[in-house]
Amino acid sequence: MMQIIRENNGFRLIANGQEILSCGPDSPMIYAGYGQEDVDMYRGNFKIRDYVIERCPLSVTEIRENDGSLELDFEGKITVLVRAEEDVCTLDFTQKDEHINRFWFRVSADKEEKCYGCGEQMSYFNLRGRNFPLWTSEPGVGRDKTTYVTWRSDVENKAGGDYYNTNYPQPTFVSTKQYYLHVDSTAYADFDFRNKDFHELQIWEVPRQIRIEAATDYLTLLEKLTAYFGRQPELPDWVYNGLIIGVQGGNERSFGLLDKTLEKGIKVAGIWCQDWCGKRVTSFGKRLQWDWKYHKEMYPDLPEKIKEVNKKGVRFLGYVNPYLVNDGELYKEGKEKGYFATKSDGSDYLVDFGEFYCGVVDLTNPEAFEWFKGVIKEYTLGIGIDGWMADFGEYLPTDDICLHNGVSPMIEHNHWPVLWAKCNYEAVKESGKLGEAVYFMRAGGAGSQKYCTLLWAGDQSVDFTIHDGLASVICGALSAGMMGCGLTHSDIGGYTSLFDNTRTKELFLRWIEMAAFTPFMRTHEGNRPDTNFQYYDDEDTMDRMARLVDVYTMLAPYTKELVKENSQTGHPVQRPLFLHYEEDKKAYDIQYEYLFPARHAGGPGV
Repeated sequence: MMQIIRENNGFRLIANGQEILSCGPDSPMIYAGYGQEDVDMYRGNFKIRDYVIERCPLSVTEIRENDGSLELDFEGKITVLVRAEEDVCTLDFTQKDEHINRFWFRVSADKEEKCYGCGEQMSYFNLRGRNFPLWTSEPGVGRDKTTYVTWRSDVENKAGGDYYNTNYPQPTFVSTKQYYLHVDSTAYADFDFRNKDFHELQIWEVPRQIRIEAATDYLTLLEKLTAYFGRQPELPDWVYNGLIIGVQGGNERSFGLLDKTLEKGIKVAGIWCQDWCGKRVTSFGKRLQWDWKYHKEMYPDLPEKIKEVNKKGVRFLGYVNPYLVNDGELYKEGKEKGYFATKSDGSDYLVDFGEFYCGVVDLTNPEAFEWFKGVIKEYTLGIGIDGWMADFGEYLPTDDICLHNGVSPMIEHNHWPVLWAKCNYEAVKESGKLGEAVYFMRAGGAGSQKYCTLLWAGDQSVDFTIHDGLASVICGALSAGMMGCGLTHSDIGGYTSLFDNTRTKELFLRWIEMAAFTPFMRTHEGNRPDTNFQYYDDEDTMDRMARLVDVYTMLAPYTKELVKENSQTGHPVQRPLFLHYEEDKKAYDIQYEYLFPARHAGGPGV
């Protein structure tokens, strides 16, 4: 399927009879140069500017052929070893000129081609016609520069975002020429799909490798992609027993709302108390005490309370992230052991998370990694918690921060979510809880797939907007599914409520209708619970919700089959229509519909 055709001073790569790469005097494949970036981070929102000092096309000055592979020398600056075997082509790069820190790679394209992926993209499923900077960050509030909410967020918090901002970027795309291309680099990248004749991939280093793998249909292609990156494990059986209710406020309120929900005949699989660790009130809204032990004033005797709710068939879920607030107990312990990233002068590096400051647990330090894994084992799993939001992972600063492994934070930044996923995965696996406990993450990167038990779409606005509301979670699920994260869900009703944008009953009901046809149903009170619609304040909503949760639980055998298929083949649970209807040209641009198709249920459906 892959064929390298050598030509004078270059080559062409053909897959499935279509040109994928063209390298020759009239069609440069590689451009190289150097530049100087300026990066400004404010509470996880990054403003990145680049000044390109030099950019030059590189021509092939020598070709060496050996056993079907080609080694190309590009003006003594970069050498590339091109190998093709059956359906895979790899290009291994060796940098000869140490000054190069900007690299551009061109891929052949045609005007009919469509592309998908680049991680989890919330605004556009088909990437053609736009460029996508790939840098893990806060996704932004509003994410649409024409809206009032985005404008206010930009002006007041530098947080409005744009269509390309994402918690989960990945330098990988899938083409309708039925191949995927992955760039092995965690540096800042920008994949540009605007030219009708080529895609141009910019990376702020010479990558280690570019991998291209082809298939003759999309489902087989996803099997190959996920075999390479790894596949998500199956979800625990208990998640299918009903809704995960997101409530908070301490024992009396949280468990009181659980009883009220059960009394209304709503099936509940779990109670998720994100404030199990305590709370802070900031101008943004209700936040948490980032010290990952249960709060003995808000949740006295929590381990015993967990046993009580377990007897009712309900699991307890909490919250953890990889940062520790500098007035907490665990921060003191980590600081004494030297487990935090520091400034270049050895002093503490504290990150502003919005009116409180946290240390960055240095996950590149094996001892710090093991320590924090132990924190999860002892204080979360150890008290009977069966699930948690494994939040954040996007905030690794890039200025004056020093990491144990000595790698530049500009390179480590996009790798950080993968380390965070691995930390959670190993904590669960080593505790013998894999397949019984579940954690859900918003941040990701290449390689997260095998470590992420469940993706979560992040902090949507409490509205119907295309870029940041209900619609965006469907687009996000489809794009993540094309990257091998086929288990995903969202906060029912959204999360972010700012500038008089508040959740309505209609929004909540529409959101839960969609959530019934996902692998995991979970509500969230949002960042401003008191001013937003909550299901438990409305009898009619609780009755409607009970019915929709019944639909979800009745579908459990069907959904389990989908989840099992995802773990075995990488076929996502929520699927874009073209995966099963390749001949339907309209299907390739549909981003607000999906199939929920079990393998043994008579074909694509629901």
